[in-house]
Amino acid sequence: MTAHVREENHVTTSPADPPEGAGTDGRGLKLLAVTACPTGIAHTYMAAEKLTQAARSLGHRIKVETQGSIGAENVLSDNDVREADGIIIAADKDVDRSRFAGKRVLAVGVAEGIHHPEQLIERVRSAPVYGGGDGDGARTGGGAGDRAAGTATASGNGGKERSVAYKALMNGVSYMIPFVVVGGLLIAISLALGGHPQADGGLVIPDGSFWKHVNDVGVIGFTLMVPILSGYIAYAIGDRPALVPGMIGGWIANTGALYDSKAGAGFIGAIVTGFLAGYLVQWIKKVRVPKFVQPIMPIIVIPIVATTALGLFFIYVIGKPVAWVFTHLTGWLGGMTGSSAILLGAILGLMIAFDMGGPVNKTAFLFGAGLIASGNQTVMGMCAAAIPVMPLGQGLATLVRRRLYSEQERETGMAALFMGLFGISEGAIPFAAARPAQVIPANMLGGAVAGAVAGMTVVTDAVPHGGPIVAVLGAVGGVPAFFLAVVIGAAVTALATVTLIDLSERRKGGAAVAASPASESHASETGGGGSGESGGSGESGTVDEAAGVDELVAVGGAGEAGVASGAETASGTGVAGTAGGSGAASAAAPVGTAEPAVAGAAAGSSEAAGPEGRAGSEVLSGYLTEETVKTELAAANKEAAIREMAELVAGTGRVTDVAELVRVALAREAQGTTGLGDEIAIPHAKTDTVSAPVVGFARSAEGIDWGSLDGTPARLVFLIAVPEAAAGDEHLRILALLSRKLMNADFRARLQEAADTEALLGVLWEIQ
Repeated sequence: MTAHVREENHVTTSPADPPEGAGTDGRGLKLLAVTACPTGIAHTYMAAEKLTQAARSLGHRIKVETQGSIGAENVLSDNDVREADGIIIAADKDVDRSRFAGKRVLAVGVAEGIHHPEQLIERVRSAPVYGGGDGDGARTGGGAGDRAAGTATASGNGGKERSVAYKALMNGVSYMIPFVVVGGLLIAISLALGGHPQADGGLVIPDGSFWKHVNDVGVIGFTLMVPILSGYIAYAIGDRPALVPGMIGGWIANTGALYDSKAGAGFIGAIVTGFLAGYLVQWIKKVRVPKFVQPIMPIIVIPIVATTALGLFFIYVIGKPVAWVFTHLTGWLGGMTGSSAILLGAILGLMIAFDMGGPVNKTAFLFGAGLIASGNQTVMGMCAAAIPVMPLGQGLATLVRRRLYSEQERETGMAALFMGLFGISEGAIPFAAARPAQVIPANMLGGAVAGAVAGMTVVTDAVPHGGPIVAVLGAVGGVPAFFLAVVIGAAVTALATVTLIDLSERRKGGAAVAASPASESHASETGGGGSGESGGSGESGTVDEAAGVDELVAVGGAGEAGVASGAETASGTGVAGTAGGSGAASAAAPVGTAEPAVAGAAAGSSEAAGPEGRAGSEVLSGYLTEETVKTELAAANKEAAIREMAELVAGTGRVTDVAELVRVALAREAQGTTGLGDEIAIPHAKTDTVSAPVVGFARSAEGIDWGSLDGTPARLVFLIAVPEAAAGDEHLRILALLSRKLMNADFRARLQEAADTEALLGVLWEIQ
């Protein structure tokens, strides 16, 4: 269905609009929607698609704003809001609601927009009117102020909106991750290339050296990590006035010297200060003040009052218990030095793994380091074996069960593996902050095992540092046993993590895990009663964004299958170009639309014009052309099909090494099938043997076993090949356009029925 372009102001409305006049006159509703998920990749756009399709089928008019990782698109204007009969917010992250004051607002999780769009459209008719107010609850997840203002929160079969605490925590984690990765990797690199082991100082980098400066930059990143976590948790709750008290509170929490402790409260303290700052600011906002003070409240009064109150509260109230814990744990450990080495190693491992830089971790570490000078190096050996277990275990978990993690989490997992090799336990903090109930126990179990094995085998460490790096540099005694302890501990942590996450998701009703906030949300949603990777009966299907931003999976139960798209889009809105010599502008479909727009405003530029009149029969920005389309594949299996399609796209001159392209595409298949189900497969490869992006398409009459989760053979096969430099936005844009269009059963049927190459191009051109 072609998008409508309003000539006077160039605003592109939803492509699902029914005829003009739909609205409160009984012919249909004028609806608005906002979709968003923590990382803004697949679920954001899938929910927009489903809501648009449902509105069209029910005779309503809808415009959907998508708040994806590339920013807000198809943004709702003041005029849109003024004319709307209701607003649906399907989001797992903060969405500003202040603009919807006086309108019926229904807020649910993003999964509800995917699985139950028709129900949401029906329910928004009777949703409470959002009252706005003085800023409280102006954001999704804004706390009690939202609900008091009358915003509907779904429950029961309708699904619950994500809690305020969940959204705030995910917001903090997503902003913290880059600081952990950058700081940790710079420290690791500087230690590896510039560090020297010394008996009294661990791995020391000479002052004034190049690598010392690199290390200093990394330390700054690590130092900022904790206040960033705290600040953006507070921001998600109390908005901009909470940012300063949250960040300063996090800095105080991480600086033990401010409350007479040798160790700061670490990331756990940052979570505490983040929530305290957010709710404190929310409370202060409700205090009535004279009119002349109101303008300076958010920029002067609230930040100063909240920062002072929170800082002093932490120093005088919370800081004292932290210092007490540090002091008494140190004394308790001192009394255990004569006990069983296995027991002591297990206890030290538990403590090292618990808070990764907090008082419990620092107590164990400094206890072991303090005994080195007295000649007892076995205690530090136990600590050294436990230190790398958390980042190594969490990184390994992202490789063992990739579907449980978002693309960003998997990238963080690779960085954590690297940090673990250099004894930087903080590499696991993003995972622990996002899923504390699953990750912290798994970390502690693995740390205890590593410490116990090191104690049993009498591993020693002569420097106050841990990880494989100290063994490589010759500071460890009993190197084989040390590596055995580390490997066993990391494996235990990884297996325990994925097991606990699986159990947690099944307790939530069989929901599969999706992407994260850091990160895209950490729990994925399934419809119906399906569990794990497959959908059950009824309205089912797995929405598996955790398979990655470049993986697309559809799992069918009986009834409506859910299609998962891990793709990003960069299509945007606006004028796409001209149609076949007619001079008529064709509107590009905005993100979140049911179908990309097709040219054809004037006679002679309609779809019937054929590919000759459509930008030289080029599809997908010219990446798919007549020479990359094949009406029938000769191959009978996946490998042969990929090879045949690689040779097809090589005919464009954009592929310099067909064999390497085939190897990369097959390596991608080994990570997980690219069969979407519904008889579709989209193999793809990122390699510099491709000089420019190219897309091939071919059909298979008999179908090829592609390992699709719904068991259907692939009859429609697209091959995407891009150079490494285009592996980001352009790769994701192609995937987004393909996956969005292939959700349309009629489009798939017309591809199957097209008689020849020209007819195929006529259908494929709609993917523009």
